Amino acid sequence: MAKPFGLHIFILLLPMFAGPEMARAAAKQNKVMGEVRFEGETKIDRDSGVWIDGNYVGYVKELKGNKKVLLLPGEHQIVVRQSGYNDFDQKVVVEPGQIQVVHITMHLAPRAMPPDITATLKITVRPKRAAVFLDGKYVGHAGELGGAVHALLVAPGKHRIKVELPGYRTFETEVTLLAGQKSEIKTELFQGSIVQASPDMKPQH
Repeated sequence: MAKPFGLHIFILLLPMFAGPEMARAAAKQNKVMGEVRFEGETKIDRDSGVWIDGNYVGYVKELKGNKKVLLLPGEHQIVVRQSGYNDFDQKVVVEPGQIQVVHITMHLAPRAMPPDITATLKITVRPKRAAVFLDGKYVGHAGELGGAVHALLVAPGKHRIKVELPGYRTFETEVTLLAGQKSEIKTELFQGSIVQASPDMKPQH
């Protein structure tokens, strides 16, 4: 059973009163937490969503700087997901005051086939780092689904859309699409609490 998000995963948020130099010095002097960094060779790797100990924290290329991941020492489960790709699943042991680098490589799922007849669904969401789920399955973060090139190709019919990000209220809606139809969903998430996260935010096996 996953522990509460706030107990063991920290995205470093710099205090408003602290300047950049003070913040960097504080991070370097941290002897309790360990840092986990994520690297990916391809755009797919870098745009993949990251779950730590069952909790979504963001996508690979953004988890640095003021969004760096600091963890309590010990073993942690890393799951990286991307639509149409097999999950990247790895355990890491975090040491106090040390940096652990996780190299992400995503592999195409052998049965990942788009539907023969499709409709187009564009999703524009703020914050762009929010996780987007289609019919209960993770399809990407909002930042990679908002343009014409990156719009979702889905089978005609009724679909459930859910958008979530820890610390924000969940957005849910349903759409019914016809073959060849182009549709768009626009929304902005409101501040909420991490305890409101749904089971969709957990890795699916």
